[in-house]
Amino acid sequence: MSFELVGRSGDVAKGDVLSVEIEGVEVAVVHADDDNFYAVRDECSHAAVALSEGELDGCLIECWLHGSRFDLRTGAPSGLPATEPVAVFPVEIRDGDIYVSTTPSNGVEP
Repeated sequence: MSFELVGRSGDVAKGDVLSVEIEGVEVAVVHADDDNFYAVRDECSHAAVALSEGELDGCLIECWLHGSRFDLRTGAPSGLPATEPVAVFPVEIRDGDIYVSTTPSNGVEP
């Protein structure tokens, strides 16, 4: 599994989202309230808008357009109108650097 350096963990405060591009795919890197970092495809599976512009609630990210919510750990939608999951990418913190895998962990193609 290949990982890409996307930033420093100290630069992303808890509750913030960093939007990055990895191999042509827009990815939202989230520093969640549980103090873990998560990465998901930065595009709502329902409306194709940036999830990074939405609200965070624990381990859920909400699409700002229609209110679809996605679990950051699994990519699964937790409410309509979205019915399809978003891709989830493994994250590693190494010496304060954030690395995101180029391969989704939940089998959803980005």
